[in-house]
Order: sequence, then C-alpha cells, then structure tokens
Amino acid sequence: MREPVVVSHPAVADRLARLRDVATPMSIFRRLVEELGIYLAYEATRDLATRANRVQTPVGPAEVRRFAAPPVVAPILRAGLGLLPGFLSVIDDAIVAHLGFFRDPGTLEAVPYYANLPAVLHATAVFALDPMLATGHSAAAALDVLAERGAREPTLLCVLAAPEGVAYLRARHPDARIVTCAIDSGLNDHGYIVPGLGDAGDRMFGSASSVPTGYRRMRGGGEPDAAGSTA
Repeated sequence: MREPVVVSHPAVADRLARLRDVATPMSIFRRLVEELGIYLAYEATRDLATRANRVQTPVGPAEVRRFAAPPVVAPILRAGLGLLPGFLSVIDDAIVAHLGFFRDPGTLEAVPYYANLPAVLHATAVFALDPMLATGHSAAAALDVLAERGAREPTLLCVLAAPEGVAYLRARHPDARIVTCAIDSGLNDHGYIVPGLGDAGDRMFGSASSVPTGYRRMRGGGEPDAAGSTA
C-alpha cells in the first residue's frame, strides 16, 4: 500500500477544526463533511484517465479532455453518505454503489447487512467513502466486497484516520490507497479515534446507533454502546 495521502490546505484545516469542536451543531457538521468530500474527491481523482474529445464552442471548435469512463463511488452506510454529495460535485456522472456495515459492539468486527453495486469492477476506478478510518474493520470489509467484484487498487476517502486503521488496511489490502484530511494519534478503549471528532454518523444524522434492529433482536435485545459506527 502506498503511504496515505493527507490533503493539506488551509481551507481543509479550518473545516476540520470546526468538525472537531463538540459545540458545532448537526446542520453545520453535516455541511462541513460534505465540503470536505469535495477536497478529498478532488485529490483522490487527480489521476483518473481521460480521453480526447472535440466540442463546438460559441466561437469555434475546441480539442478537450473528458473522463474516459465514469468511476464507481461506494459510500459505506451510514456515515459515508455524508461525503457523497461532495464527491458527486466533482465527478457528477459517477456510478453510485452502497455498502452497509455496522460494528458489532461486543467484538468490534464489521458485520455486513447491505450491498448494491455493479457486478463487474475490474475495468473501473473505484472509490469507497467513510469519514472515519478507526480500527479499519469496516473499510477492509468494504474493500473485500469490492475486490470480489474485481476492483483493483481501490481508494478509500476518509476525513480522519488512525494509525491502527491504516496498518490494518495495509495488511488486508496492500493495493489500496487512502486519502484523508488528517491522521490522528490513535484509538481509545472503545475504538474511537483520539482526539478525533466523536461518532461522525451520530453527529451528522442525530441518530444514536447504526446496528439494525433485527440484529439486536437476534443477539437477545438491548441497545449497543456508543461505539456503534466508528469502525
């Protein structure tokens, strides 16, 4: 795996500072994640293949470049949805897939519950979206699914990463690339990134858990702890 790409820009640093602030309200938090999705997508798609084209401007013909093929972007539910609008503002004809995982509150392992994506990905640039690369379990599980469909050298876009998550993803998917806004110091005992910004999904959407109710019933009821969706 190549070394993670950290997007360094004053506008990124300022938005990330506001995301970290516990006083930032949900509506602003959601908008800031979306805006960071633009910066991440801009950097992550820098090397997308293009093809020559010719268009007619109001004053004459012009030789131009267009994307050779639309990429596939796969937000990891639920928090990855926050980065999707920003990505699509950069690549508006991207094919959107969806991958659903949650973190088992007891084992911290990623549990799949949904996948909707193209059947074949071997000839397509593929990007996965998840604001937090903490333990790396959800990201690795998502890349497992994408690899089963033929994805090669996929890219993970995340707002924050922990060294533990980077190492785990490097071991599981050495061909993958990570593009992030910052790499924090590590994880706490609950698997949260420190200093981090808390649970990105909770702060974006206001809901307290990403564990499906059917799974909770299967496990004997009860609510998961606060670590629900930071894997």
